[in-house]
Amino acid sequence: MSDPVDLVIDARPRDLGGGFKVRRVLPFHKRRMVGPFIFFDHFGPVDYPPGKGFDVRPHPHIGLATVTYLFDGAIAHRDTVGSDITIRPGAVNWMVAGKGIVHSERTPPEEREAGMRMHGIQTWVALPKTHETCEPSFPHHARVTLPEFDLGGARAQVLAGEAWGHRSPVEFPWGIWYVGVTAPDGATFDIPGDAADERAIYIAGGSAEIAGKTYGDGNMVILKPGEPASVNASKDSHLMLAGGQKMDGPRLIDWNLVASDQALIDEARAGWTDSIENGWAGTRFSLPEGETDYIPLP
Repeated sequence: MSDPVDLVIDARPRDLGGGFKVRRVLPFHKRRMVGPFIFFDHFGPVDYPPGKGFDVRPHPHIGLATVTYLFDGAIAHRDTVGSDITIRPGAVNWMVAGKGIVHSERTPPEEREAGMRMHGIQTWVALPKTHETCEPSFPHHARVTLPEFDLGGARAQVLAGEAWGHRSPVEFPWGIWYVGVTAPDGATFDIPGDAADERAIYIAGGSAEIAGKTYGDGNMVILKPGEPASVNASKDSHLMLAGGQKMDGPRLIDWNLVASDQALIDEARAGWTDSIENGWAGTRFSLPEGETDYIPLP
């Protein structure tokens, strides 16, 4: 069998401030996107002792959807469409920024008091040009609503799109393929060449053998288009399968802002500055209810 691996990306450490550190995978200089996935961050596992936690102050997004998926821990999410929800393991929380949204992410009070282990994946998926200035929203999908099935001995959960005949209830206006795989006893499965136009396997824990080579925690393995791949996952491994339809052109990234046109980013930057200077009154952006702090424009 030929080697189906096109590229391997190693996660790089990044400090986002407020005690929130991640391992960044995408974008990468040799590969900016996989399907609509334009950012891919892996945080944890990290243990917060009682009284400690993280605080990501309110900040804006445009032109994308953020997708938070937890293995362990909890995140208190607030945004300017009125969402005030605690994100927990197994659920999918799909924040569509569209023309603009502001949100914060913090350790919930109970977990901050008791201490907690934090481990998860946060990705950004670019909205297609037809939808990048849509109205913002925050659909929450509980774990029980997402299809789960056995995949070669592992538990697979379809987070978005369709995989192995199972379809997620998450709605997204572009072809997307996103599956979480947990293999406490190990697993062996095949990924079809036509599962998606572009496909990647991220090892979030444990290891995976593909075509005789072993890839470990923090590796993203990008597969060649159309090539099937056999995956042998180790015990206690976590894999994220991500990809989809090739995007409708390149995207620009500036801070937390994503767009197909620089003018959209310039307008959002000016809007954030104007909103701060005018105290959020009658301005493009506002703060989530209950929030008073914010991250200034870098």
